[in-house]
Amino acid sequence: MFFTYLRRELRRRRKAALVVASGLALGIALVIVVNSVSSGMNQAQDKVLQSLYGLGTDMTVTKAAEAPKSGETGRPRFEFGAKDDGEEQSSDRVMVQGFQTLASSTVTKVAGQKGVADSVGGLSLQVMKVSGEFKRGQFKQDQSGGATRQGGPGGSGGEPQGQVEGGGASFDVNSYSVYGTDVAKQGLGPLTSSKVTKGRTFKTSETDAKVAVADTSYAKEKKLALGGTVKIKGVKYKLIGIATPDSGDAAANLYVPLKQAQTLADAKDKITTVYVKATDSQQISAVKATIQKNISGTTVTTSADLADTVSGSLSTASDLAANVGKWLSIAVLVAAFLVAGLLTSSAVSRRVREFGTLKALGWKSGRVTRQVVGEAVVNGLVGGVLGIAVGLAGAYAVTAISPTLTAELGSGAGGGARSGGLAMGGPGMRQAAGKTLDIALSAPVSATTITLAVGLAVAGGLIAGAFGGWRASRLRPADALRRVE
Repeated sequence: MFFTYLRRELRRRRKAALVVASGLALGIALVIVVNSVSSGMNQAQDKVLQSLYGLGTDMTVTKAAEAPKSGETGRPRFEFGAKDDGEEQSSDRVMVQGFQTLASSTVTKVAGQKGVADSVGGLSLQVMKVSGEFKRGQFKQDQSGGATRQGGPGGSGGEPQGQVEGGGASFDVNSYSVYGTDVAKQGLGPLTSSKVTKGRTFKTSETDAKVAVADTSYAKEKKLALGGTVKIKGVKYKLIGIATPDSGDAAANLYVPLKQAQTLADAKDKITTVYVKATDSQQISAVKATIQKNISGTTVTTSADLADTVSGSLSTASDLAANVGKWLSIAVLVAAFLVAGLLTSSAVSRRVREFGTLKALGWKSGRVTRQVVGEAVVNGLVGGVLGIAVGLAGAYAVTAISPTLTAELGSGAGGGARSGGLAMGGPGMRQAAGKTLDIALSAPVSATTITLAVGLAVAGGLIAGAFGGWRASRLRPADALRRVE
């Protein structure tokens, strides 16, 4: 009897049912689109952060660089003893980049903290190479590229990269980055943000081998060939692979085994960065606090810290989706639920004679209420189906259009940030301020979003049914007689 009566009433009141279902559908569709776009924003942001951190990294542990002592410039100096006039000379200076070094044992300490699934160390280096022809006398070169001649008149200025002439000399200044990676744990850290597209990556047995992987842009610029050699501080390294970044800039120009990097920098058993993967992504803040408490003097930077430095249209759109979109969805849903409830209550009022007659025939208030609630729930489910269809269409349209968002990588987050770029977690954070990435927005619809939509449809039906059921429960058989009169 319940389903027969339900089917008959829904057919008879198709227009009213469609109005209620359409209101619920609008709210549910908006929720689906907003949730899907927000998910797309998160994926886009993850791509940006992956280009900084590396795949699978939840946080990094570093130690901020000390300020130069009084009387020190903090810049390396190069000296060239002049030989025969016109004879080409070169000098390399390998420096730790951006941070104070940490003991390699820090990796083990971090790995032992509660909530840490895995950790690996890395050493970030900057190499400055000065080469050219010098006249008699002696030159000194600092990191800014300025050169002074000792033992003779005149001087010359220069740039960190390029050719400098003057003072009886012509020389080139080149700077590039080298990252020492733990070849035994290559699944964590900045190198995972690049894919080896030519050659191969390191073997686990190459812990101290003279081999290197080059970033594709650097290899192209310096015309490095796979199988050839690249010289760092007079040491030749065989180029075994070319790596292409998945997004953004590469973490470093060259990658070498960690022990080789330590040897080049005269930093035995030293690292600059510990890359950390947490056991539970929901507990990252707690893990960060634990590491900071138990390993003093370090700076722990999480993905959330990095996310705060991302600006541009990606950040703006993400804020709109998270704030305006969320509250707009809530407002529309509340309005849709209220309208559905009021329309259902109004429909019950117009059926006073019908329900009064049913009560006169022996129907109890509970049975009438269940009938009204049943109709409202079906209306809610119909609205849910319509809402899911419209929401999926909207999400598909966003994905098909794929609007391009920009993400600008700024500086200033975390204790390890340095002027001019992100230095918070090793070479992966070395993008210059103002570096812009273009990200195509998609709107993926997850099973969780669909489940939420179905739940909202049922909730809307129940709320509407509650309004109508309350009104129906107050009807008495006498109401039907008064309506007839």
